[in-house]
Order: sequence, then structure tokens, then C-alpha cells
Amino acid sequence: MQTSITSLHTPDIKEADAILRSCVHCGFCTATCPTYQLLGSELDSPRGRIYLIKEMLETGQATDKTRLHLDRCLTCRSCETTCPSGVRYGRLIDIGREIVEEYAPRPPHQKLMRRAMLATIPYTARMSVVLSLARMMRPLLPRQLRSKIPATQRITPTPTTSHARRMLVLEGCVQPLTTPNTNAAAARVLDKLGISLITAKGAGCCGALNQHMSDSDGARAMMRRNIDAWWPHIEQGAEAIVMTASGCGLMVKDYGHALKGDVAYAGKAARISALTLDLSELISRENLDNFAHIGQGRRIACQSSCTLQHGQKLGGTVEALLRRCGYQLTPVADSHLCCGAAGSYTLTQPELSGQLLDNKLAALQAGKPEFIASANVGCQMHLASKSSVPVVHWIELLETASNNLTREEK
Repeated sequence: MQTSITSLHTPDIKEADAILRSCVHCGFCTATCPTYQLLGSELDSPRGRIYLIKEMLETGQATDKTRLHLDRCLTCRSCETTCPSGVRYGRLIDIGREIVEEYAPRPPHQKLMRRAMLATIPYTARMSVVLSLARMMRPLLPRQLRSKIPATQRITPTPTTSHARRMLVLEGCVQPLTTPNTNAAAARVLDKLGISLITAKGAGCCGALNQHMSDSDGARAMMRRNIDAWWPHIEQGAEAIVMTASGCGLMVKDYGHALKGDVAYAGKAARISALTLDLSELISRENLDNFAHIGQGRRIACQSSCTLQHGQKLGGTVEALLRRCGYQLTPVADSHLCCGAAGSYTLTQPELSGQLLDNKLAALQAGKPEFIASANVGCQMHLASKSSVPVVHWIELLETASNNLTREEK
């Protein structure tokens, strides 16, 4: 694609220009774009949004319509998996969204909502208060809003043993409050594989929410905080940084790129990204002989999160692990399509998010599974809000006590 962007005055605009030039506008991306399939509008496809960003950068102007179509993007990156030219669309949409905030400022009510989300969701202590109040008010809320409040999970024990192999794990921001059994189950499984999981005091939100809501400065501050918390453990021999939420994993794997211009942190950030592994990456490399038959042929529908299959390019990894452990996977139509969770998308685009959820659940439940397995906390919560089948993190299925999976307390 030819561009005529005359003002290449920042690294981000130079990067956007290079990404735009890599697009050959073939249209393959439209076939796998969830919003294009729902809305049928070229401007709600990756190709259409690429043209909108190109026009905005060339003219220095944007409208509310430009912002609307960029907002509707899920950042699922399914288009990247399809693209024959390797267009880094996910990075381009982040740059475009940040610039459109300047060229087409939001109305006050949208600004207030987004500031409230950024001031609350990434901070576990603040989110705990909000969640407690929401659960207290749950009986009084409309059904649609009530379904978005995650039920309380029973917290399960973690191992106290210590192994020579030590790895860091990110607790995250929302996961400890909504799906606390995920990291506990991971610790128990890895304990059986001779690996100790450790947490670093001071580490928190990975920065993904801020990054995708056009607060790149806030995101980079969170990256630096996490690097500072992890670095002493890295120096002491921690083998890897394990991510049990695929969305966080994708973000941390990008720290090296995001901080490449930061003289003080560039080297450390690159090292952190290189050490980061999704939990499925780690476990697929280990000897699973002791787990080979725990599934006992039970039927599982696997929801392959977008951040895992399109972002980290690890599609099929969880499915292969579950098969190795004796589970039978049910067929899932259109497994490449997003469930509609997409970070804050359930709050900012509730109608589209709801349509995508209905479509995804229909596909997942069609094979009559006993459980639905996910690899990302946001997807897990979103699916569980409406599913008639229990939704768990896939690591919970690798425990020998899988017949007694933790159920949510309603």
C-alpha cells in the first residue's frame, strides 16, 4: 500500500507507516474478522480500519465515525493469522486508537467511563471493593448486568514444597479475585512436575488494559514496575515467567518491543519477554506420563482464546495437551472467532460482545461437552456468564482430582 504521510515526527507514526506499506489490501482478512461478519461493513473490517488509519495519518484529521470503527475492533488479531503479507495489525490499531483520541476527542461520558475503568480494573485492591459491592447489589440489578458479575470461587491450597526448578508466575489484577483456582491449580500441577511457582511482591497488572485503551504511558509504567519486581528473582535463577492468562502472556511477551526506546529498561524488558512462557508452552515440553489417563475420555470443548492462537501463535497447544491427558475434545465450529470478551469490550461494546458470546457458546455447546476449557481469565468469565456448561481454566483439568473440579459458589 502506498502512503503519503508527510509528518513522520514520532517513532509510533514511523512504525505505523511501515505497517501500512506492508498491506497489499487483498481482503483475506475480511473473511475471518468477527465484526465484519456481524456488521457487513467494510469499515468494520481490518482492511477498512487500515484505510481509516492511513487517511487519518495523511490528513491529520479524524471524526467520531473514525473513532467508532476503531473502537469496534476486538483486537482479536484473527486477521494477522489470515494475512499473507504479515501485516502487524494489532500494533497498528493500538497506534491508531491513541492518535484518534487526540484528533477526535470523546464526549465527556465516554471519557468518564474509560477513566473509571482504568482507575479500577488494573488494581486488585480497588477492584476487590467494587466486586464486593457488586455482589452485594446483585439481586437488585437487571439480569443482563447481573450476569456480568462473576460468582465467587472457593480458594484452593497451593503446594508448600520447594524444588530446584523455580519459575515466576504473574498473579495479575482480576484473576485473583475472579478465578483464584487457576494459579493454585497450576502450582499443584507443576509441583508434580518438579517445578515451584513463586510470586514476586510488587508485580501487578500486565498493562494490557491500559495499552489497548490508549494509555500507553500508564501501560509502560506498569511494565517497568513488573520488571523491577521480577528482576531480583531472574538474577537469582528463576527459569521462566509463567503466564496462566494468555492475554497477560501476550502483553508481557511484547515488553521488549514496547520498551525498546527506554535506555534504562530496554535490555531488561527484552530479557523478560524472552523468558515469558504461556503455561501451555511450558507444560507441553514436560513429561506427562503421570497425567496420561486422567481425562478418562471425558468430553471437553476447548475455547482457544484469541490471545493464545492469534497473538502468541500457539493455536492447538492446549488441545494437544488435553488429548495427551486422556480427554476427548468435541468439535467446535469457527474456533478462530472471538468470544467477545476482548478485555474491556464487554463494557464498551456490550451489544456486539453479546452477539459474539451467543455464537461462541452455540459452537462450544453443540458437541455436548461436560466442561468448556479456556486459557484466559477474561474469556472464562465471559463464557461462564451465560454458559449452561461449567467453564474452567484448562489447567484445572490436568489435576488427578479432576473429577472433583472446583465449582463456583452461586
